Amino acid sequence: MVSAIIVAGGKGLRMGHGLRKQYLSLAGRPVLTHTLLTFHENNNINRIYLVVPEDDFEFCKSEILLPYKLDKRVELVPGGVERQGSVYNGLKAVEKSSSTGKTNVEEEIVVIHDGVRPFIQSDVIESCIICARNSGACITGIPSYDTVKNVNTSGDILETVERDSIWFAQTPQAFRYSVIKNAHEHAKDAGFFGTDDASLVEFTGAKVKMVKGSRMNIKITTKEDLLLAEALIAAGLV
Repeated sequence: MVSAIIVAGGKGLRMGHGLRKQYLSLAGRPVLTHTLLTFHENNNINRIYLVVPEDDFEFCKSEILLPYKLDKRVELVPGGVERQGSVYNGLKAVEKSSSTGKTNVEEEIVVIHDGVRPFIQSDVIESCIICARNSGACITGIPSYDTVKNVNTSGDILETVERDSIWFAQTPQAFRYSVIKNAHEHAKDAGFFGTDDASLVEFTGAKVKMVKGSRMNIKITTKEDLLLAEALIAAGLV
């Protein structure tokens, strides 16, 4: 079994917009709907858990799920205070569903993705799932294509970093359920907060594999990102 946890609990403060960034219109559809449709249409995904603020449940049902016939395969899960807590809530929802269906949740694969990355491609999702089945933990990313500088708080360049080993992490990130659940609980006990789920697994000392994603897999967090997304669609690049 493969479950997808789509995290969309952000407040969208950097957008300066009254509507949360995941609900803004992109080419006539909410950003979040674009993301969900790709996972909904992927035959590798058995279940989808959409993590959003609980106050948004009715809005999501009426504006995100029902108009696009996504309500049958998508389960709404209340978000946490921070992203890490939201993902953990999603993991608990996966476990609850698995116990009801009497499947072995420990061996299931969980794919975690940002709801505001609408251009994720199905083949990238599949590559990440295959890698996670083989290794236990796998994320997508792209190699650095710019020169990377290490800079201090005063703006002084300390060094030019060798970029051959530098990758920009993206989502999806896929894990064996036992691996990611243990990582979240270990981080919670230690008071550790990571910038992504892979960093929690790394914190346990476990290895995480990287597979190549796409430069088109942008994360929409600012007005400029939304303009870029519109331009990519208009140019037929996504």
